[in-house]
Amino acid sequence: PGQLTGALVRELVDDVVAVSESSIEEALNLLLMEEKTVAEGAGAAPLAALMNAGDRGGRRIGVILCGGNVDRELYARVLADRADP
Repeated sequence: PGQLTGALVRELVDDVVAVSESSIEEALNLLLMEEKTVAEGAGAAPLAALMNAGDRGGRRIGVILCGGNVDRELYARVLADRADP
């Protein structure tokens, strides 16, 4: 990150969380099935992190979802793999 970005991150970011591809796929599926919202994988990563965060002690947490630049065939394959039997 550049100097400006690095300074903002140090000041404003409390935590950084890594998520697995599987967690992102689960978040994509949840968004589509429950919220009827399409997001690309990177855009669904914050939800994936929240879904795997465990107990946050009743805190209010905002999640920004973005990006609809999704390859339809890839998205369909991810959803088919996650479909309930």
